[in-house]
Amino acid sequence: MKSVELYTDGACSGNPGPGGYGAILVCGNAERELSGGEPSTTNNRMELMAAIVGLEALREPCRVLLTSDSRYLVDAVEKHWLENWVRRGWKKADGKPALNVDLWQRLLVQLERHDVTFRWIRGHAGHPYNERCDKLAVAQYHSG
Repeated sequence: MKSVELYTDGACSGNPGPGGYGAILVCGNAERELSGGEPSTTNNRMELMAAIVGLEALREPCRVLLTSDSRYLVDAVEKHWLENWVRRGWKKADGKPALNVDLWQRLLVQLERHDVTFRWIRGHAGHPYNERCDKLAVAQYHSG
């Protein structure tokens, strides 16, 4: 299994508002940048899209270290929130519906396909790949 690093970030102007995501795949010396956006979305949706698009771009199952500044994304997986939402029929602990179910379902497909480890880093703290992902994400809603 190939080892790949995936760096992701999402951004939104307003919440909801125009948003974008950026992802960078790193495998050995090769790097690939991915980005996109939506005219009306939320920051959390863009954070999820960055991870999904990055994982979907991999042509074969890989061992992936996914680095994100999104607590929503990282904690949902690492703290088993996602697992519990699925078990409870997409309901949160308080009984309210989980948000962004469509995207979580897409992410779950990729988590089955790849061996993914999540790592949270503080955003806007000078991490070169995180800063590049942020620029990719912001460029998406400033270009529309």
